[in-house]
Amino acid sequence: MTDATDTDGDAGVDTAVDEQTDTGGEGGPHAVGGGSDGGVVVLSDVTKTYEGGATVEALSGVSLSLPEGSYTAVMGPSGSGKSTLLNLVGGLDTPTAGTVRLDGRDLAALSEPQRARVRGRTVGFVFQTFNLMPRLTAAENVALPLVFQGVDRAARRERAESLLADVGLGDRTGHEPAELSGGQRQRVAIARALAADPALLLADEPTGNVDTDTGDRIMAEFADLHAAGNTVLLVTHERRIAERANRVVHLRDGELREIESV
Repeated sequence: MTDATDTDGDAGVDTAVDEQTDTGGEGGPHAVGGGSDGGVVVLSDVTKTYEGGATVEALSGVSLSLPEGSYTAVMGPSGSGKSTLLNLVGGLDTPTAGTVRLDGRDLAALSEPQRARVRGRTVGFVFQTFNLMPRLTAAENVALPLVFQGVDRAARRERAESLLADVGLGDRTGHEPAELSGGQRQRVAIARALAADPALLLADEPTGNVDTDTGDRIMAEFADLHAAGNTVLLVTHERRIAERANRVVHLRDGELREIESV
């Protein structure tokens, strides 16, 4: 990609593109197994197994719908299938059986390059470990997803600076991750997730690596994002974090046990 220059005109994003891997309305009460048509995401009888020394069934017959504009938290003990569910919804993995539809498209029916394009345009990811590029500034990190979409440099810079201002980091655009606190880095990650104006925002333990006060500020950002109309799916092991959502999906042993309206 010849125009993979960073937002300040340096060559940093050229290197980042080479290094970047491809990982990176309110819903009322739903009956368990009540996946329905019309959601941003619809999972229908989804099962996911992994083959190794033994066959492990990470998810078993899960049906779930995420309505547009909904805010859903997923809770469950370690090994319950939370991360597997998030990976399937985000198109990072495909089900062994059943279907995952994102904006009406069956993700398993797409090729990997097609899924990558869907991820880049439809899904924003916020990871527990931030996953920021260490040699890029905050603005360059936020603009990075737009490089892959061919957005020109000036538009990338304008979008990145606007998003950083929205999350209270307008004065930190030129700082690299090592110069930012954990909470500031997570807010950069949130801004980056929103760069492409995705239909769906996925967050995996977004407060797991910050202190309680910082975590509360980050969750206030998610509340603002939801209020602005974003569809949010958040994985957490903390009840107080889950209660910020409108409903809580409870997983255990790979099965959807309850959908709780908050």
